[in-house]
Amino acid sequence: MNLEQAIKARHSVREFSSTFLSQSIVDTFNAEIAKINAENDLHIQFINGDPDAFTSSKVKYGSFKNVMNYFALVGKKDDKLEEKMGYYGEHLVLKAQQLGCNTCWIGMKTNKVYKKIQRADDEKLVCIIAVGYGITQGKPHKQKACEKICPSYQEQPDWFKRGIDFVLLAPSALNQMKTKFDFVDAKVVAKAGIGFFTKVDLGIAKYHFEIGAGSHNINWLD
Repeated sequence: MNLEQAIKARHSVREFSSTFLSQSIVDTFNAEIAKINAENDLHIQFINGDPDAFTSSKVKYGSFKNVMNYFALVGKKDDKLEEKMGYYGEHLVLKAQQLGCNTCWIGMKTNKVYKKIQRADDEKLVCIIAVGYGITQGKPHKQKACEKICPSYQEQPDWFKRGIDFVLLAPSALNQMKTKFDFVDAKVVAKAGIGFFTKVDLGIAKYHFEIGAGSHNINWLD
């Protein structure tokens, strides 16, 4: 399964089986995280086999079942941290999908999670990603029209349109997808919306855009 196939197959899952992850998958996650952390000065962690992290915990859009494993997205506090966590967190989400696992982005952080992770005073836990073998494969979320996130969509080159098409498949906080895109002076413009976790959503959206645009050389406007 390549990344494009993983994007199309991946849907949010909140209920997991009690089956433990295989050691080969655990090793793959740890190796991937070590590489990301080393290259980007982050402190992402994989917590494996923790059945108590979300016991009796609920969020307003649904409850979780058998969350025993999760990625804790931790890094040094700076203006770009949330965007970076969205970008590299989605990389891990799609890696999990390729390995036959299911995932769910979670903004809620319980005290039990904080007790499990390592976090320095200058670091922040942005959010977590539940990972495991889903009871189901989830369902596709409702998508916005392309023009809602890129008003100039119809005027853009095919590679750019394809990038936007893949952005629309990206997860976002409450499935609202507030990130906006444009193409100005040969540079791709992506701006976060207003609201909770919109900077995380920006990072996720940019990762999806790059996959959709393929081998085209993308110049981002910072």
